[in-house]
Formats: sequence, C-alpha cells, structure tokens
Amino acid sequence: MLQPPVIALMTDFGLEDAFVGVMKGVIATICRSARVIDLTHAISAQNVRQAAFHLDRSIDYFPDETIFVCVVDPGVGTARRAIGVQAGPHRFVAPDNGLLTPIFERWPDARCHELTNATYQLPDKSATFHGRDLFSPAAAHLATGIPLEAFGPAINVAECSKIELWKNRHLEDGKGWQGEIIATDHFGNLITSFEAGMIADGGDWHVKVGNAEPLRIVRTYGEVEQSKPLAYIGSSGMIEIAIRNGNARAELGVEEGDAVVVRQMNS
Repeated sequence: MLQPPVIALMTDFGLEDAFVGVMKGVIATICRSARVIDLTHAISAQNVRQAAFHLDRSIDYFPDETIFVCVVDPGVGTARRAIGVQAGPHRFVAPDNGLLTPIFERWPDARCHELTNATYQLPDKSATFHGRDLFSPAAAHLATGIPLEAFGPAINVAECSKIELWKNRHLEDGKGWQGEIIATDHFGNLITSFEAGMIADGGDWHVKVGNAEPLRIVRTYGEVEQSKPLAYIGSSGMIEIAIRNGNARAELGVEEGDAVVVRQMNS
C-alpha cells in the first residue's frame, strides 16, 4: 500500500503562538496527504548547535524519504541562503547556517540546491517568517513529487556553512576526556559530549561537572537515592547527568557549554 509522505518539523518557535500551526496549514494547502510529525518546537531560541544535535540524534527513527523542515534561523531575512538537501534516504530544508552540519558529516555525497524558485514559495514572502513562506512550501512541494533540482541551482556541499558541534580532548594523564555540556532536556538533565562507546570497556568511569562530586556512571535512576545526582547512558547514546526526581541544570548550576570530565578511576 502506498504510504503518505512524511514531513517532520523542528523549530525554536515554541507552541504559545500560531507559528507552528500556520506552517502546518501551508503544508496541508499544498499537500493534503502529507503526514506531519512534530519533532520538537522547543529548541532554545536561535540555538543552531542544539538543533543540529537533536536532528542528528533523531533521524534514524524516521522512515526513509522523510522530509525534515528545520527552522532555527537567527539570520532570517539576511543574505544567508535557504537550502534543500538530499542526504542518504532523507530530504531536508533549512537555512544554510550550519544546522545541517551533522547531516553533511554523515553523508558527504549529499546533493544540495538553493531554494530560489518563487514558484515553490508563498507570494509576498516576509522578511521574518521563512518557516511559513519558504521552508514549509518547499517541503510540501517536495512531498507532492517536485524534484529537488526544480527549486534552484545546485550548491557544492563543501561550500555550505558548517559549525563546530563539540570537541572532546584527552586528559593529560590519558585516563579520560574533557568535554562539555551540549544540551539540556525538559527535565533539566544535562547531555554531555561523551558518546557511550567511549566507556565501553566496562571500567569504573566517573563524571565530574561543576562543583558536584564525581559521579559513578550507573544504568538507571533507581540506582541512586531520591534527589541525588547520577551519571548514566541516555537514550541519545550520550552520557548524561541527572538528579533523581530533580532538575540537574537548576540544582547543579550548570549550563550548555560548561566543561565536564569523564575519568576512569580504576587504572
């Protein structure tokens, strides 16, 4: 049975205003059959780096041929380009501001086109709401079967904007890494830059952030007492820091970008 096209939306618009609903209305007007999924609209305002992380950690759970509309766009209305990308089994429409950096890293052979063809935009495009006037129409037209090449000239992916996602560096004694907090979630859990595979040897690994005592990495929240901090492997595949039934961000006074260390204690 032929499946309807899937369009996934990710923005920093929140849900208090009508922005997201209007984007969905534009999509429905152009492609009534599209199934629209809200990935998230809670990206921190203008936080392109955070959006890149959440996109990278989410796409594997979507069916092939999903069209991702990624609108975290502090440069809206400026000379920054709007792009459409075919990468692996998916397509993406987004501002060319580095948000798609992990996509280009995964698929260096991705095809990219600038979204310049006014046929596939709303008339009288505003300078401040390209999510409605440019990106949603582009996604909807892609869902109807319009080929990516029709939207505008090809761009060499090497010329697209990239951002530094996160870096980990070895500690001087070679027994761990220093990294950073790269995101926080709704519960105040702190997502670090450390991949689970970095501690796959089963050693006695501890995480240190801020003024908190080093935290042994455990499997579940239930392994510590109520209101106590812990480190664990989160669902994103990254090492995270939480407080059981609490808010680690608030209680530990830690923010995105703050330094964090993971160290092997038994070697």
